[in-house]
Amino acid sequence: MAPRETPEDIARTRTVSAGTILGNRADLRGYPYRLLCVVAHHGIGGDQVTQAVAAAEVLEAYGWELVTVSEFTSNRVVYAVLRRR
Repeated sequence: MAPRETPEDIARTRTVSAGTILGNRADLRGYPYRLLCVVAHHGIGGDQVTQAVAAAEVLEAYGWELVTVSEFTSNRVVYAVLRRR
């Protein structure tokens, strides 16, 4: 199991891992910003783009909308940028 990302960690970095969202381990109720980045790293299993988009779909139910998805092949990381509605 991945370490829990605290609300303070998420607010400080403005990022949350896709695994944390998909594992229902994120508390974004106190998140103070309008934009959030969901990060899918290699090594967490499966396709990173799929994980980032799946996490974005989960967050959609909580008032977030997907703005863009970027894949950085040099380090095999995918970023999904979301905006709070």
